[in-house]
Amino acid sequence: MLSRLFHYPAPTKGLVALVIISIGLVQAASTIRAHPPTSALTHENGVFARACATADIWPKGPGSALVPQSPSSELRAVLPQVDPKRVEAIITKLVSFGTRHTLSNQTDPVRGIGAARDWLAAEMRSIARGARQGTNVTITVPSYIQQPASRIPTPTNISDVVATIRGASDPDRVYVITGHYDSRVTDIMNFTDDAPGADDDASGVAVVLELLRVFIQRPPPAATVILAAVAGEEQGLFGADHLAQILFDAGVDVQGMFTNDIVGSSKGDEGEVDPFSIRLFAQGIPTADSASKIATRESIGGENDSPARELARFVDEVASNQVTGMNVRVIYRLDRFLRGGDHEPFLERGFPAARFTEPNEDFAHQHQDVRVDSTGKQFGDLIEFVDFDFVARVAKVNGAAIWSLAQAPGTPKNVTIDTAVLTNNSTLGWALGNDKDLAGYEVLWRPTIAPFWTNVIPVGLVDRVTVDLSKDNVVFGVRAVGKNGYRSPAAFPFPG
Repeated sequence: MLSRLFHYPAPTKGLVALVIISIGLVQAASTIRAHPPTSALTHENGVFARACATADIWPKGPGSALVPQSPSSELRAVLPQVDPKRVEAIITKLVSFGTRHTLSNQTDPVRGIGAARDWLAAEMRSIARGARQGTNVTITVPSYIQQPASRIPTPTNISDVVATIRGASDPDRVYVITGHYDSRVTDIMNFTDDAPGADDDASGVAVVLELLRVFIQRPPPAATVILAAVAGEEQGLFGADHLAQILFDAGVDVQGMFTNDIVGSSKGDEGEVDPFSIRLFAQGIPTADSASKIATRESIGGENDSPARELARFVDEVASNQVTGMNVRVIYRLDRFLRGGDHEPFLERGFPAARFTEPNEDFAHQHQDVRVDSTGKQFGDLIEFVDFDFVARVAKVNGAAIWSLAQAPGTPKNVTIDTAVLTNNSTLGWALGNDKDLAGYEVLWRPTIAPFWTNVIPVGLVDRVTVDLSKDNVVFGVRAVGKNGYRSPAAFPFPG
C-alpha cells in the first residue's frame, strides 16, 4: 500500500456540518437499498434478433426493474474450489522470505525480494502445468531497471510475475487482476529488517495465485485474463506502471483491471469486524480524460459514470451474492485518503480500473516495524492477524467479477446520445460489436440521484434506438448481452 502525505486546511464549522449531513444522507440511502436476490435469473437468449422495424426501435415504456445477474452454473462450480488452506500456505511462504522490500537482496535464495520473485515464478509455472487441455497459459517475468527516484536510491531491478490465460474467441480483449508482492516497515527505505507483509500485500498475491489455480481447470473464457504479482508498489507503483505500459504499448484492449491490496482481514483497529464485506474504490472523472472531455462530462452530469464506476457497478451486480458470500461496498473515490495503489497506472493510460481493500483497517498492522510497545500492543504486518477464510471470499468476489467480464461480450464502444434537437425522447447510438456470441444490447437507466442502475430495456441486435424517456431526467447506459446470458458493464453516452 503506497502511502502519500497531503496537507489540507482545517474545515470550517459550517463545512463540518455539511459533511456530517452528507454522510447521514448516504448512510440512509444505503440502508434502503435492496439486497441481491438469491434465486437464479433466467436469461431468454432467443429474444434478440437483428431487426430494423419501427416497433423495435421504439421500446414500450421504460422497461423493467433491473435484476442483478445471478452466478452462472460454471461460476457456481468454479468459486467453491477457492481453498482457504491454500491461501494460508501462499501467505505463509511469502512471509517466510523475511523481507520483500523492493531494495532488498535480489540474489539470495532464501531471503529478500529476489527469493520471493523466483518462488512466485516457479509456483505459477507449477500451477500452469496442471492446466486443462486446450487452456493456453503462459508465465512471464517482465523486468526492467528502475533508475534512481525519490524512493529508489540506486538502479534497481523491478520484476513482475505474470500469468496469462489466453481467451478462446476474443483474445485481444483483456482483463487484469494484480496483487503486489513487495513489503515494507515504518521507514520506507529500511530494506534490511523483517517486513512480513502478510496483509499488505501477501493477501492480494494469494488471491492471484488461487484464481490462477481454479481458472485453468476450466475451458478458457472468451476474453484473455491476466493474473499478476507486481513489485515496487510501496516505492512508487513501479511494477504496475511497467505492466500497464507494456499493455498500452502493445495496443491491448484492457477493459477492466482490479488491484487487491490489503485484503487480509476485516477487523479494524477498534475491534470492529465485517467479515462479509469488501470495499471497491472507483474513480470519478477519469485521469486520462482531456480537458475538453472533462468539461463535456461535467456539463451533462457524467461525473459519476466514468468507466471505472461502471466497472464497479458491474462488480456489485455480479459478485454480491450467496455464491461469493460477500457484499461489495462500492466507494465512489479513487482510494482512501493519503493512500494510493496499483490501479492508478492503469487509469492513467485510460484503462478502467478499481481497487479492492478490506472493509476495516488496523493501521498498527500496516507499514509498521515488528515490535511490542510499552502497553503490550503488538505492531507489525504479521500473519497472525490474517483471516484466511476472508481472503478466500475476496478471491471469490474477484473470480465472479473477472470470469463474468471475460465471458460476456465487450463493453459497447462509441456510445452516443443525440442532442441535435429539443425532444422528450432519447436516441442512443453505438458501434455494433463483433463478438462471436453477441446476442444483443440493453439500455439501462436510473434517476440522476441513484447510485446504481435501476431499469433495463432490451433493444435487440441494433446499433441505434430511441427510448420514450427524457434524457434530461435520467442517466442512460448501454450494455451488451451474450448468447450465454452474460452482460457487459454499461457504457455512458456522450453527445454525438
